[in-house]
Amino acid sequence: MSEQVQWSAALVKKYDGNGPRYTSYPTALCFEQVTQAQYLSALSQAGRSYEPLSLYVHIPFCRHLCYYCACNKHVTKQQDLADKYIEHLAIEMSRLADFCGARPIKQLHFGGGTPTFLTVEQMQRVWALLDYNFDLFSLPDHEFSIEIDPRVTDENYLAMLKELGFNRISIGVQDFNPATQKAVHRVQPYELVAQRMQAARDLGFHGISIDLIYGLPNQSEATFEQTLRQVLDLSPDRIAMYSYAHLPDRFAPQKRIDSHEVPTPETKLAILGNSIQQLQSAGMVYIGMDHFAKPDDPLAQALYGQSLQRNFQGYSTHKGLDMLAMGVSSISFIDGQYFQNEKSLDAWQNKIAAGEMPVAKGYELNDDDIRRRWIISRLSCAMPISYSEYRKEFGRNFLADFKDVQPYLQNFADDGLIKLSAKGIDVLPTGRLLLRPICMLFDAYLTDQLRQRYSRIV
Repeated sequence: MSEQVQWSAALVKKYDGNGPRYTSYPTALCFEQVTQAQYLSALSQAGRSYEPLSLYVHIPFCRHLCYYCACNKHVTKQQDLADKYIEHLAIEMSRLADFCGARPIKQLHFGGGTPTFLTVEQMQRVWALLDYNFDLFSLPDHEFSIEIDPRVTDENYLAMLKELGFNRISIGVQDFNPATQKAVHRVQPYELVAQRMQAARDLGFHGISIDLIYGLPNQSEATFEQTLRQVLDLSPDRIAMYSYAHLPDRFAPQKRIDSHEVPTPETKLAILGNSIQQLQSAGMVYIGMDHFAKPDDPLAQALYGQSLQRNFQGYSTHKGLDMLAMGVSSISFIDGQYFQNEKSLDAWQNKIAAGEMPVAKGYELNDDDIRRRWIISRLSCAMPISYSEYRKEFGRNFLADFKDVQPYLQNFADDGLIKLSAKGIDVLPTGRLLLRPICMLFDAYLTDQLRQRYSRIV
């Protein structure tokens, strides 16, 4: 069983800085312009496989503006905009299914925005399109998940989602402190979330996750400790606890947040340290990179068994799946290539209406990228790097390929984050606090200028 992570404020301060979360390598900031021909060629190649597939559907709409949000979203109360969106989504989905419709679906995720912005009828329509175009139910252990806003997702809506086939949900909470909720324009009482959680359990949902954010206005060590006590009373299977990056110059909604109410870096660091200790004391396993899970949850079991995976949805238990994404701004990974759809809703819809695929950017991995992606994928999941396995996988010598990073690896080893041996690299429990800087050693594209475009580790 995985050991508990021992909090060290000194180590976190030492290695804190800006850097990627590595849901992909290279990261999306490295993507370049791609052509229709490149995308169609990759889809054609992917269509020759019958291996399981992961699907992602992006629903960009929200009824309410959360001031902290940096997601690709479209805030509106006009429900008919979703009808137009679904019409275009149906076309994109059909074109993708022409290539990959025969591949069984192992994983399906709805993200946003707020996917439950859609009415019952609209969600049923999207699901019917998915069911028509793809092989959703031939695999017995499929995982179909969706992000929900408890303010707009009542018990009847949850029942509809379960009837369609969703079996996992992620509930956006962020914080239960009333002063924080008011400051970020997301008011949702504890009692409301508790009702949704109980309804979800009664309906048979499993793997229920709660999303939190630390570093929001009016948070303190005491208020966030109280939020965590309330969250633990709800007993979610997973908790994702993200760091808020206050960047009002980059994200216009954040200008509505009073910067004087945002916790100082010292307070934010204390909140993180206290939270990790509080959650672990309550029996949660710290997976790494913001995520916690109950010991019997598949994520924790994958960590113990060194089979954890990471993709655009965060941590996963499903290994090596191609990901086919649809909707504005969504990112696919197929045939060793990344492809990102147009980020603008109008541009995405216009390309579809013109008979084109709505792709804008992408990246084709070269041999060096593939090797580094393998290393970063393993390290981000706290998995060991075996020199012999690297040689078997790529026919190359790890120490020769990465001799330039050896002094830095030794620094991590001296600080108790990793263990170096003649066989390879092992991430130690404390290293799970700082997976991002460990991974950053192997990022060939991480210039000082690019680094500033990523969020801070804490």
